Amino acid sequence: MVTFVTADWVSDHIGQPGYLLIDPRSAMRYLMGHLPGAVSVPYKKLQGSNGRLGPPEQLAAAFGDAGLGYDIIPIFYDHHDGRNAAMAAWVLEYLGRTDVHVMDLFFDTWKEQGREVLYRPVKAQPSSLSPHLNPSVRATTADVAAPGDAKLLDTRTSEEFLGQAEADLRPGHIPGAVNVPHSDMTGAEGKLLIEPDLLRSRLSAAGIAPQEPVVAYCRSGVRASLAYLSMRHAGYNVRLYDGSFAEWMESSNPVEL
Repeated sequence: MVTFVTADWVSDHIGQPGYLLIDPRSAMRYLMGHLPGAVSVPYKKLQGSNGRLGPPEQLAAAFGDAGLGYDIIPIFYDHHDGRNAAMAAWVLEYLGRTDVHVMDLFFDTWKEQGREVLYRPVKAQPSSLSPHLNPSVRATTADVAAPGDAKLLDTRTSEEFLGQAEADLRPGHIPGAVNVPHSDMTGAEGKLLIEPDLLRSRLSAAGIAPQEPVVAYCRSGVRASLAYLSMRHAGYNVRLYDGSFAEWMESSNPVEL
């Protein structure tokens, strides 16, 4: 399970041996300012040629090349709503890591507080990382087609869920899914995490009880990873369908409006 840490905790661990600060934002965002000592691992490095999540070997290599080894503890941070950090944290959980840390304060707030920001890229010291997959955190198309007692949670906007978005070739949602937009699962006042009681209230209003297993999806898996992280922190049994609606649309499975 991911450990959330404060900005002060991160400040105390910058430059300390055994820790690696990882910036999962875009390369451009990274060059516009990053935390001291942070290396860049943008989500594009985790994508395959089809734009979806790459194979496990590619994922492990992306983090290994950035300096993450077995004796190094990763620390992520992010901006805006935290979905880059959430996806990167989920990827490492999928690769078998149990020591992932995420700063529960957005970079924008870190900067506004007058904390140190650097602009030159940090040269990574490559290490070796091999995948030891944890399939319990991931759902496949077959799992979603036959979800059993698991609830399907669509974390896209209500317009996408209702089939009113022009970007989708087969508009709508996966049959049986309920909708809670990922923006309703983000914290307030510059923090990534939503309060667990508020999250439970919003999920309950959508028909999801705390004891029910859940499969979260969006269009490409990135937004849903934030739901995954928030729900795991609140004690839910949740998996991420990283193929999400984009993969579902391309299949012969039904779509519901």
